[in-house]
Parts: sequence; structure tokens; C-alpha cells
Amino acid sequence: MSAVHVFDHPLITHKLSLMRDKNTGTKEFRQLLSEISMLMAYEITRDLPLETIEVETPICKTQTKVLSGKKLAIVPILRAGLGMVDGIVSLIPAAKIGHIGLYRDPNTLEPVEYYCKLPSDIEERTVLLVDPMLATGGSSSAAIGFLKKRNCHNIRLVCLLAAPEGIERVQKDHPDVDIFVAGMDSHLNEHGYIVPGLGDAGDRLFGTK
Repeated sequence: MSAVHVFDHPLITHKLSLMRDKNTGTKEFRQLLSEISMLMAYEITRDLPLETIEVETPICKTQTKVLSGKKLAIVPILRAGLGMVDGIVSLIPAAKIGHIGLYRDPNTLEPVEYYCKLPSDIEERTVLLVDPMLATGGSSSAAIGFLKKRNCHNIRLVCLLAAPEGIERVQKDHPDVDIFVAGMDSHLNEHGYIVPGLGDAGDRLFGTK
């Protein structure tokens, strides 16, 4: 079974509380999401492998360490996942970025891929699949499946908020994918929204209704 990491860093908790407030405007919401994403990425990448290289400082030559091999790929689920990219890239500018677009079929209610553009070497990279809300888990599970079909083997799901229903779905479908969240809420309401949540992340991020 995959691990679920819930971050309790005071800065993340504080910023998430501001995002929950219905009076927080689009500009501030967007900035807070970017800042939380950067803070989360710092913790998520704690175990990246290192290799030793030689550099010459102004004083002398020395052995030091840098990231080993291929680096990260960031793959947002459109559209709300886009709000998490800039914060992570500001911390890891060498990361490559892919995109996955999904919609829900009105008849089957299953996620359907309408767009997928990934780095050509995606299978060699650690993939951070990002989407602010893990509600039912359907879209995230489908996106992970699409990545696996393209030979991705090291995938980490990164979300702002999660409901137990979404966690259960992803763990059931993909027990090899660890889940990282800034907050765990209590349940979904009858409309599939996370409670207490923060509303529709995409609408609040882009100023739409």
C-alpha cells in the first residue's frame, strides 16, 4: 500500500487556512497556491539521489554533491494543476513540464483523456503529478494510469487537499504511488466537493464561475 504524507509545517498550515477563506481573492489565492506548492516540493524531494563531482571554489578544488541522473518532471492535471507548477519550478528550474487534460464522460462518468503532452524522456524521470484537489480520486487515478501507459515508473501524486474517498481510490488503483497533501479533510458532500475544503480550486485560481 502506498504511503500518504500529510504536511504539518506551520507555514503550509497558515497559507492553506488563508486559501480556505471565501473572501480571499484570485490574486492572493494564486500566490498562496504557488507558495504552498514550493514548500511541499522542498519536502517531497528530500530523498532525491545525489552524486559526487569536483568543483573549484575561489579557494581550492573540492568534492561536492549534485543531483544524480535525470531530474524531475512536473505534470499538472488541467486546469487547476497549472496553479502548482510555478512554485515548484521556482525551486527546481531544471524540471521538465508535461500536461494531462481530462474530462468526465457524461454517460459513463469516467475520466477521458483529451490532451497529453509529456517530455520525451518522461520514463527516466521522477514525475510529480500535481492537482490541488483529490476529491473522488477518479481524475488522479486515471492520470496515473495514463502516465504508466507511457512507461512512467516513479510517480508521486501531489495535492493541496484530499478527502478520504480520494485517498482510498488512488491507493486501491495504484498502491505503488505515494500521495503528498497539504491537508486532509473529512469527507465529500453530495456534490462531490471536499468538506470543509475551499470550493472549486480552478474557479478560484482563474477567477471563473
